[in-house]
Amino acid sequence: MSERIAIIGSNSFSGASFARYCLAEGLEVLGLSRSPEPSASFLPYRWLPTEALARWRFVQADLNEHPDRVMSALDAFAPSMVVNLAAQGMVAQSWLNPEHWYQTNVMANLRLHEALRRRTWLKKYVHVGTPEVYGSTSGVIAESAPFNPSTPYAASRAACDLHLRTFINQYQFPAVWTRAANVYGPGQQLYRIIPRTILSIRLGQKLQLHGGGHSVRSFIHIDDVAAATLAIARQAPTGECYHLSTPQFISIRALVEMICRMMSADFAQVAQITDDRPGKDAAYTLDSTKARTTLGWTPTVSLEDGLRESVAWVASHFETLRHQPLDYIHKP
Repeated sequence: MSERIAIIGSNSFSGASFARYCLAEGLEVLGLSRSPEPSASFLPYRWLPTEALARWRFVQADLNEHPDRVMSALDAFAPSMVVNLAAQGMVAQSWLNPEHWYQTNVMANLRLHEALRRRTWLKKYVHVGTPEVYGSTSGVIAESAPFNPSTPYAASRAACDLHLRTFINQYQFPAVWTRAANVYGPGQQLYRIIPRTILSIRLGQKLQLHGGGHSVRSFIHIDDVAAATLAIARQAPTGECYHLSTPQFISIRALVEMICRMMSADFAQVAQITDDRPGKDAAYTLDSTKARTTLGWTPTVSLEDGLRESVAWVASHFETLRHQPLDYIHKP
């Protein structure tokens, strides 16, 4: 019998990409998401052969609205591993309706954890977190860095992480964390910087570069994150947290310039400098030594190769993507 893993938030870019990786590895996979499955252009697991998709199941259920439906689906599937990516995930927009971020990222997740801790079939729970909980960082930081959130989004994620620590200590809840650098790859939401830049160039539209693009990030290919996440689900001891990053740090401006060169576009014609977003952190620089040394994991996809793959994905799905909105649309 194949290993069984459930992915909460499977319609997200990271969730759908992780589902693809697990199916390709031979696992049986249950996906849960609050919305119906979108276009196959945004679902990397839909690009797999039919025999792999035979091990895929999907249930539409909202952690806020249908917690009983979520747990019924999980009980019927009885996975040994649950990976949770469900969260309100935008930073700037969290200032507009912060209660929505706390409702999903704290209260809905708390109810999920309270139910999961009572399930005997669960052997490992992976909570996919964010480096936003650290605030703007100085130097390369390890997993022990103190929390210093600077937005409602980051504060809501930090609150959930602290809650999980109490469940680990009190109930030995088998939870672990991942906190990844900026993920990217084929199938990513169009409001993210890499696909948005590529589509802006293809459509001849201006790309708004907040604050001149001087904030520094590390970009890591989703396939590398998926490989680490499955290794963590299988191997990591309860209570551990793992940073997933590459050692290459780059400013947003330099990233856009790289894509422009790759697509033979003029940066000056593509980018429009605008004011920075409120609470935006200047840098996230994560030390991923722990994942490399304890899991035997290492990123394998270079930024250049990953960007070429994203450019190719936009080209192959262009007729669908060109009609999609480039801006984030908030759903409470």
